[in-house]
Amino acid sequence: MTRVLRSGRRSRPANRGAALLLAMLTVTLVATLAAAAMWQQWRATEVEMAERQRMQASWILTGALDWSRLILREDARANQNSGNGDHLGEPWATPLEEARLTSFLAVDKNNNTDEVMQAFLSGEIIDLQSRLNFMNLVRMVNDGTQSKATLSDTDLRAFRRLFELLNLPEAELTAAANELVRTQNLAMGDPKPSPTAVSPSKLAHLAWLGIRPSSLAVLEPHVVVLPTRTPLNINTASKEVLAASVPGLDMARAQQLVSERERTPFKTLADAEKLIANEQVQLSDLHHGTRSRFFEIRGRLRLDDVVIEERSLVVRSGLKVQVVWRERIAGT
Repeated sequence: MTRVLRSGRRSRPANRGAALLLAMLTVTLVATLAAAAMWQQWRATEVEMAERQRMQASWILTGALDWSRLILREDARANQNSGNGDHLGEPWATPLEEARLTSFLAVDKNNNTDEVMQAFLSGEIIDLQSRLNFMNLVRMVNDGTQSKATLSDTDLRAFRRLFELLNLPEAELTAAANELVRTQNLAMGDPKPSPTAVSPSKLAHLAWLGIRPSSLAVLEPHVVVLPTRTPLNINTASKEVLAASVPGLDMARAQQLVSERERTPFKTLADAEKLIANEQVQLSDLHHGTRSRFFEIRGRLRLDDVVIEERSLVVRSGLKVQVVWRERIAGT
């Protein structure tokens, strides 16, 4: 009897150790499950917050785009009534500096504005007809089945002058122009998959035609890719683009045009020709103008520490302003 009791007493520490180990394992399991649940809840909250920010940013930037379109429409209405051209002194050409949106929103008096998400909006409207249109290099000849794409000599000379002014290799221009013409011709007459590059729709796409990224960075303020042939707006073009586009116009006279239009924007090409006062320097209705149809709208929204940027291409036909494409700028 004594041996049995001693045996039972000896087993109690082992049972207690097993029970303690089981309790520790249970606590560890419960803590792990609790931590996993908290992490999932935190992750769900972060995802919901990110989605809310994305939706809010989309609404705000869409509203800013619609507001910009309204400004362009009212500008077109004013120009129709006054006969003025599009120039850099108009309201659309004034950039919107970063402004705090919560300053303009009505907040309940019982709420503290410090608790509202801080949103800052900025943006600008850029006249894309202030730049040389790369697609102007292609000229269509003949009609119907006999239609063919060729190089426009006048526009090619303008681009050559621009490349010279910007110290860029002319070989890149020649190769890209020839590839563009080849692409256009194959797209019109060959139903098979084209071995050439896809026709560009944005400046960055010119890399497909062989222009280096470093050259594109230099060309960006002066060159654009638009879906149709466009004249250059002499009221908004830079002096480099003016000197390249107008045969016989040197940089000094181009700067004179820029300085004069700041005081009195040109209503017609004849106004600029009077200022140039040189019969050898003539403007062409086919290549130059004082009004614009294509604009780029850029919007930048800062929500707390998140920055979102978008840009859109719009075309204005009369009082109608349509969006051609809209994209989120990478890296923001």
